[in-house]
Amino acid sequence: MVCLAGSFHCAVTIAAPQDAVWKPTPEYLEAQHAVIGEIEVDNANIFDPQIPEENHALYRLANSLHVRTRPKIILRQLLFQSGDPFEQRLLEESERILRSNDYLRDAVITPVRYADGVVDILIHTVDVWTLDPRLSVGRSGGENNSSFGLKDSNLLGTGIHFGLFQKSNVDRDMTQFTLFDRELGNTRYSLGTSYSDNSDGYRAELAFGRPFYALEARRSSGLGLLSADQVDSLYDRGEIQAKFRHQLQYHRIYAGISKGLENGWAHRHSIGFEYQEDRFAPYTDETYPYSEVPEDRKYLIPYYEWQLIEDQYEEAHNHDQIGVTEDRFLGTLLNLRLGYASRSFGSLENALFLDSTVRTGFGTSDSVSLITSADFHSRLQGGEMNDTLMTLGATLHHRQSDDWLLHVALTGNLSHNLDLDHQLLLGGDNGLRGYPLRYQGGDSSLLLTVEERLFTDWYPFHLIRIGAVGFFDAGRTWGVNPVGSENLGWLKDVGVGLRFGNTRSGIGRVVHLDLAFPLDGDSSIDSMQILFKGHASF
Repeated sequence: MVCLAGSFHCAVTIAAPQDAVWKPTPEYLEAQHAVIGEIEVDNANIFDPQIPEENHALYRLANSLHVRTRPKIILRQLLFQSGDPFEQRLLEESERILRSNDYLRDAVITPVRYADGVVDILIHTVDVWTLDPRLSVGRSGGENNSSFGLKDSNLLGTGIHFGLFQKSNVDRDMTQFTLFDRELGNTRYSLGTSYSDNSDGYRAELAFGRPFYALEARRSSGLGLLSADQVDSLYDRGEIQAKFRHQLQYHRIYAGISKGLENGWAHRHSIGFEYQEDRFAPYTDETYPYSEVPEDRKYLIPYYEWQLIEDQYEEAHNHDQIGVTEDRFLGTLLNLRLGYASRSFGSLENALFLDSTVRTGFGTSDSVSLITSADFHSRLQGGEMNDTLMTLGATLHHRQSDDWLLHVALTGNLSHNLDLDHQLLLGGDNGLRGYPLRYQGGDSSLLLTVEERLFTDWYPFHLIRIGAVGFFDAGRTWGVNPVGSENLGWLKDVGVGLRFGNTRSGIGRVVHLDLAFPLDGDSSIDSMQILFKGHASF
């Protein structure tokens, strides 16, 4: 029998196997009530010179120029520290937190030594190149976009995101500054700010707070400030039909509590206060002599939010990324928010706000998995439901072999009395790859995506992993588009593409190059769409 120093807790010792290469299993360590001792950080550089394919002058130069993530940045994100009881669950969740940083390619946490009731832990991470002297172009939905400037998501190895660049897209040209620190100082608080000087106005944001950073987190709090002045557009057939000026103010303060993880579930309760103000004005010029203008809105909303989340995650490979560890949530998430705005507190109208989210997963990544979702938003005002949108989704993955994966996704939207500035659209920018962006509108929609994904072992120069895809998209809208012409019914396309998995850089995880061929639509669209753009997933 052994007793831990400074503790009244005693436990019966289970004899360890007498094997020189024996390593304790997590189950053994938990049964022995092991205590965490030394925590060592092994932060690998971008390239490993021990691998012949990576031992080149250019790669060694990249390693020497790159500032590796500082060990203290890794350590402060862990959910355990020296002296804590060993819990394998906390090691696994800490791995997920570390892998969620775009400046790390991988993170593995392993017990490495065990003696006298104390277990030492090794944190192995792999950095990626994060300094982005940005000069990029992309194309989707028949429109080009570009970006020029400087961005770094791991400034001097501190985990701070910094960006200063110019961007151009179909909506506007902008000069943007961003700064975000996920762990401010040595705390769980985060701070983010951005300012964008745009061709049609500006956008300024500030966010500060302590989120529920882990399943065991007991409290959260924060505030967010947003102010913007911009010109918004209404679309049909990929073309702008009307413009209006939009002045937006959105501010929020909140606080939440939780008892942490209990029986595999985390229950969270939050209260907050939101200020939402949208003011609209006509925008006219020679091209758009008449402008549709939404009605002004102003709401001051105290709210209550409840969340239930299950501790059910699974490590996978070659699903939505190429050749890296993916953390897939296959549990259940429920989120409900209720708020009320009153004229007596300064709102333009009395209104009840309801927002809800349901997510749940089934199966396993090794064979077949299904993830379903339902989102609902509505504003009950004057005895009528307004700006109501329900979104239902299901995503199926069928693992056919190590190299082949079938991906099927179905998404449906149902709306009622949408605010004019909340247009429901389908096009090349949101799923119908063979068509111009924002091509067809309505008050409901359905989109089917079928992809046969190929993950290869091709790893040219140990820089980019190569994948390929064949796809079919089908979708349509129903109902009235306030600025649209006759509905075209079902729109379908087929296509093929290449996927470039970026394993050495945090700049665009997967680059898409697609050729999409529309099977329907009017005669004005091109017979082939070329799409080239960086995405977060396959």
